[in-house]
Amino acid sequence: MRSNKIACNVYGKDDRISTSIDEPMNVMNTDVYFSAQAFSEDMARSKVAVIIDVLRATSTMVTALANGAKGIIPVRSMGDASQIVAKINSDNFLLCGEKDGVKIENFDLGNSPFEYNKETVDNKTIVLTTTNGTNAIAQASLAQELYLASFLNISSVINQLKTKHQDDQIVLICSGWKGRISIEDTLCAGYIVDALLAGKDDSGMPDGAKVARSLFTQYKDDLAATIKHSNHAKRLEHLLVNDDLGYCSQIDIFDILPTLKDGIIVDGKA
Repeated sequence: MRSNKIACNVYGKDDRISTSIDEPMNVMNTDVYFSAQAFSEDMARSKVAVIIDVLRATSTMVTALANGAKGIIPVRSMGDASQIVAKINSDNFLLCGEKDGVKIENFDLGNSPFEYNKETVDNKTIVLTTTNGTNAIAQASLAQELYLASFLNISSVINQLKTKHQDDQIVLICSGWKGRISIEDTLCAGYIVDALLAGKDDSGMPDGAKVARSLFTQYKDDLAATIKHSNHAKRLEHLLVNDDLGYCSQIDIFDILPTLKDGIIVDGKA
């Protein structure tokens, strides 16, 4: 039986990843969408897309890469995932995913980050489908660049946007829950927007970015508790064996930049 222990380096307060926030971005270039259904593929065309699914897809994918996974192939459905693995037929691939928060029957792993420990995923390629997150990735497939963000790696994403995409149009795409807003994803997007602004006034930003930043400003001093009491957390809590909610609320425990390259999510810093 596989261990549920996560092998990761949890940074101390003084060791967290540093973010340069003294220089603001061009605030007109950043917008936020609150669910995967709120935008179309064409809206991401030639833009820099950041996919956010705090509970739990992007948190899980960040964890998998941090624990040595070679890459993650995100797919829309369990049928697509099964077909890919059947064609490959290799011990170096893991078939993973969930539907409505529940691990899919006969799949190797579900969508809890605690399943993606080093013993299980090191040097493996993961084929993953989730209810919301992998669909959001598919919706943004026409983006110029695509990154994954969670609280676990948020400064790595912010640094990339500030250093590499100063003049690009950026869309922060919250996965949400079946077309509805999720507060945890919106808070993560608001955190990013606030850091990109670096104290600058947000009056020139699109409405979505203003709303996300405003929500983050309201709840930034108690993010973990806010996430714990969110609607999506309530949907998940009776399904969880481990403290996924607490784990996914941690900030900057990994210096990982999940990046979509040729259909596979890899660590852009590797």
